[in-house]
Amino acid sequence: MKRILIDMDGVMADAYQKFVQHYVDEIGPISAEKYNGKKIYDLPEARHMRAYLFEPGWFADLEVMTNAPQVIEALQANYEIFIVTAAQEFPYCLADKHAWLTQHFPFISWKNYVMCGDKSIVTGDYMIDDKISNLDKFDGVGLLYNAADNMFQDSAYSRVDNWLEVEAFFEKESNI
Repeated sequence: MKRILIDMDGVMADAYQKFVQHYVDEIGPISAEKYNGKKIYDLPEARHMRAYLFEPGWFADLEVMTNAPQVIEALQANYEIFIVTAAQEFPYCLADKHAWLTQHFPFISWKNYVMCGDKSIVTGDYMIDDKISNLDKFDGVGLLYNAADNMFQDSAYSRVDNWLEVEAFFEKESNI
């Protein structure tokens, strides 16, 4: 059975919208044009927001990307699914991410969680990630999940905007 490796933040969990909400609550309205091509916490007036990633609970209440649970559960019928997420930089995110996965994706076994520092240690046939550098280290087929911070980066990877596009990609792959 072929293996799909799936990133969490920015792919399954909408961390970007949480930062947008913090920006709106603390600074005021923001247009997508202002943060497209960068992380919100890289904006001069929002640099303090990166510190939120170090707080307990920050990763625990992220919104689930639309259609992610349904598509991932359907993919499990034909693929081995592993959730591969960088979870070492921020001290509280291991427990938060585990709880989040258990709540929103109960059909994925804890044995299929890979919480690491460097994703180059994992192997599979496909990887879905929003970070080009993770895909660059991967030996299989990479799918770049579009995000505000990667939208202007050139990439040879197939881009997907949402989970219905992920589903369509794998339907096409299975019919080849």
